[in-house]
Amino acid sequence: MTKIITHCVVILMCFMLSDGFKCVKSSQAVHYMPNDGNSEISDAAKEYHRRREELLNAEINSGFGFDIHLTEIEKEANDIIMRYKMKELEDGFKNPCIFNPSRHHFQVLNDIKKSELFKIIQKMPKGGILHSHMSALVSTDFIVELTKWEHLWQLTSPKGQIKKFRFARQQPQEPEQNDSPGQEKSTWRLVRDVRAEMGSDNYDKTVRPLFTLYDKDVPEKNVHVDLYEVWQHFSQAMKIVRPMLHYREAFKAYFAQVLKELADDNVQYLEMRNGTPQLHDLDGNLYDVKEIIEIQLLTSRNFTRENPSFIGSRVIYASHNTVDQPTFGAKIETVKKLHEEFPDFVIGLDLVGPEDCGNRLAFYADKLLALPKNIHLFSHSGETNWFGITDENLIDAVLLGTHRIGHAFALVKHPKVMEIVKARKIPIEINPISNQVLALLRDQRNHPASVLMAQNFPIVISSDDPSYWEATPLSNDFYIAFLGIASSHSDLRVLKKFAMNSIEYSAMSAEQKIDAFGKWQSEWDKFINDLVTNQTSSQRNLS
Repeated sequence: MTKIITHCVVILMCFMLSDGFKCVKSSQAVHYMPNDGNSEISDAAKEYHRRREELLNAEINSGFGFDIHLTEIEKEANDIIMRYKMKELEDGFKNPCIFNPSRHHFQVLNDIKKSELFKIIQKMPKGGILHSHMSALVSTDFIVELTKWEHLWQLTSPKGQIKKFRFARQQPQEPEQNDSPGQEKSTWRLVRDVRAEMGSDNYDKTVRPLFTLYDKDVPEKNVHVDLYEVWQHFSQAMKIVRPMLHYREAFKAYFAQVLKELADDNVQYLEMRNGTPQLHDLDGNLYDVKEIIEIQLLTSRNFTRENPSFIGSRVIYASHNTVDQPTFGAKIETVKKLHEEFPDFVIGLDLVGPEDCGNRLAFYADKLLALPKNIHLFSHSGETNWFGITDENLIDAVLLGTHRIGHAFALVKHPKVMEIVKARKIPIEINPISNQVLALLRDQRNHPASVLMAQNFPIVISSDDPSYWEATPLSNDFYIAFLGIASSHSDLRVLKKFAMNSIEYSAMSAEQKIDAFGKWQSEWDKFINDLVTNQTSSQRNLS
């Protein structure tokens, strides 16, 4: 296969560089003009090339981000960024096997960390994350560190499989439902004791794979290719991690770490989907969902006070998409009460979970139509490869008045819905790496968001559950979207619009957005100045 690819590239390059063609570069595009040795070309050929360039430029200039105007210093920064982008594109075109967006995230994660383009994007102020899940936002390293806390117990099967973690002062007494009758029972042990027996480093290596889907040693052809298979592994990892976060003190530390890691990745704002687990203390005392919200609100306010460039965070209350009607009715009442008590923090409702396995939005339509107007509906819709089945959630989403659509991977199959989305400027939350890891596509160059970008749809780039694939909070998804999904012509204007849209399409009020744009612009100007200054200094040192 490698030989075939190499031969194809060689043949193509030889054909392009032969006497029959010459490559002509313009500031807008690269095109090929015939050269038969005669400098004269016919009027018809001239007209063809004029019309070709006109049409190509019309397409480019009507795409996403090309309405953004750059300052003179931003143009200098753009030259730097595009130099690195074009290098990766040119290398990838010659050898697609090394083009990061065409490969599975697990195979190229370490290579991306070495990319100069990625390093620039990581330093860039990216605005906010508008599509994320509360329990999937920190590094795996932090989750491993949680296992070093006192009073953590692990439930281990007779075969040595860790089935659950729980913080408690005394050994947990809850029954284990997965043990079969007559089978030797699973046992609870203090993690501290198991860690001492195994050695700390060895224990860390043993438990780390339980907290993530990432495995760089799995051959690319064997990485999950079936949505149901990968969701099974994903669900198992969540079942292991989440109970640790239900301990009240661990939850506090976790959310503080979420905000720290966002800031480290130059993300200034967060809107997160929250489930409704009951928190507990070491003695088994339970705390309701209000306690979760109060912890998040206080932590967010404290972090913003200590980090003035940080804009803040908000909660989208989440219900699983498999619940029955009475349960969903109770969820509606809960979000109403929370919004009434925390009107500027609990901003809306979403239904979460694998769409192909859950109820359709239409199943909940009556209750969603009765949702108060001041509580936004956010819709996970079209996160599927099916056509005419699960993807019809997109129809329900726009009819139900959704504030934003999460994923909308199947949107391009619904031209009428596309018309509505564009006319109403309904933002689409694109999550490139999540879509790949969860088996919706293999090659990011085929991501349907390319179509949306070509037609200048209102999109934002988000990261969904980066913790479980060991990505950064947002930089990895920005990198993939910019290099692999956007056109080769897309430049700093696209990156700038990614960031600006995350504020424009947030649930903040108009007044709050003005303040948020001010904070973002200040960081953006610093980034641009630093990029140009450092690049100039580097060139001076080399000369």
